[in-house]
Amino acid sequence: MAYRILVTDKLADEGLEILRSNPDFEVVVNTKFDKAGLIAALQEADGIVIRSGTQLTAEVLEGQTRLKAIVRAGVGVDNIDVPAASKAGVVVMNTPGGNTISTAEHTMALILSLSRNIAPACATMKNGGWDRNKFTGTELSGKTLGIIGLGRVGLAVAQRARAFEMKIVGFDPFLTAEKAAELGITSIARLDDLWQHCDYITLHTPLSAETRNVVGTETIAKMKKGVRIINCARGGLVDEQALREALDAGQVAGAAFDVFEPEPPSSDNPIVMHPKVLVTPHLGASTEEAQINVAIEAANLLTDYFGKGQVRFSVNLPSMDKAELADLRPYLDLGRRLGMLHSQMDRGTIQGIKLSFRGEVALKNTRLIKLAFAAGWMETAMSEPVNLVSAESLLKNRGITIVEEKSPETADFGTMIQAEVTSDRKTYVAAGTLFGKTQLRLVKLGDYRLDATLDGTLFIFSHMDVPGLIGFMGTTMGKYGVNIAGMSVGREADKPGGEAIGVVNLDSTPPAEAMEQLKANPNILSVSLVKLPPAGQLPTWLGGA
Repeated sequence: MAYRILVTDKLADEGLEILRSNPDFEVVVNTKFDKAGLIAALQEADGIVIRSGTQLTAEVLEGQTRLKAIVRAGVGVDNIDVPAASKAGVVVMNTPGGNTISTAEHTMALILSLSRNIAPACATMKNGGWDRNKFTGTELSGKTLGIIGLGRVGLAVAQRARAFEMKIVGFDPFLTAEKAAELGITSIARLDDLWQHCDYITLHTPLSAETRNVVGTETIAKMKKGVRIINCARGGLVDEQALREALDAGQVAGAAFDVFEPEPPSSDNPIVMHPKVLVTPHLGASTEEAQINVAIEAANLLTDYFGKGQVRFSVNLPSMDKAELADLRPYLDLGRRLGMLHSQMDRGTIQGIKLSFRGEVALKNTRLIKLAFAAGWMETAMSEPVNLVSAESLLKNRGITIVEEKSPETADFGTMIQAEVTSDRKTYVAAGTLFGKTQLRLVKLGDYRLDATLDGTLFIFSHMDVPGLIGFMGTTMGKYGVNIAGMSVGREADKPGGEAIGVVNLDSTPPAEAMEQLKANPNILSVSLVKLPPAGQLPTWLGGA
């Protein structure tokens, strides 16, 4: 059977040659399609390879009954409506490894250029000047480089920086301290403890609600005076106005940026024209080799998919049949939500994870449930989408092993999944169960048993079991217009007056002022906010919209 493969953006010849040499492929290259032409062409295609130029919107993908696979030659899939592809039963794959070296080398180029004042010195000479004293630089040898995010690119930067005899410290809660040490990196358990150590700080983390403006007024104030900041990851990670003020004040000696928000940056961007800032127009992946690598990887993904039925680097679909997925879906959702819960606890550097499966779930495919837990645990910290397919390799690359313990015997519940995450600080325990096939419940936190729904915004607080405290919490939430949807309190059996834990389901996120008032109560020992998807909302790789 011949599979028709469309290529609608410029692809390196090396990738095209792999596709064309496959006797089972009929390759059609056309980079001039308008929307109507693309819709018509897809009706005759089994697979498509694109880059950033082709827009695969919901309108384009609607009714595409023949199309089976989309491959993005690159990491970002912003130009693909992934939910629409999932709805149409189309697997979406990307090539996360092809740009790694290119981006890491660009990061090092910016660090070196920033350190030796290459750009301003070059500009001065071209204007007829010659001023050696003005452009005295600084050596990298012996300096400390802080890397935030130790994924593919962050680790590649670390490897190159060691060649310059730099000391490397890094923050990534998803890389074990032991694995980091093997790679010559000193792991920092808490991000707040990294800033003061660094002469240079480079960012290699995705943009999320947690990482937006991770470099801002407060964090810059904790840095060494004279620090240099490099961002080749995502626009929005740095508060650019705060950076400008720090540059003007001399707290930050210089900065280098390859990414902005928006792109291209606006005319009133506070740092682009700053004399201490080196800027490039998102060139991290712009090398001949990177373009060849992603083209080859994209071609191989399609070859393996149509030739072997193998799915790699999928951003939307797990590799299982539909019947198995339907049966496992509620268990996978429960595992994912437990992972998301653990990811939002103040846990320090990971040391180990154990998942215990009790009752009916122990007879299911627990390996996939384990990967669903890992996907939920890591999804907010990865630059590429995380699902059942990618979670396994991400765990392996970070030196993390999840131990499984199974028993079909039941106790209090017909099925229960318990997750224990051990860090350098403590072990966090959370367990969940299913009521029926759709209701996901949190039934244990630490040593305390309770019953709370695993959805929406959870306010979790440990406290002393004293009269009036629950009322104080409710009054405080009401004062700030935060409605309580449900609440569960657990304490050690037959020990009134001791420590207890409460889980409150909220209809909205309480403001910082409310959290501060709650923390100030001497009978409240700790507070946490956990944000989970609404009830019934699934990720695209589980068939969600």
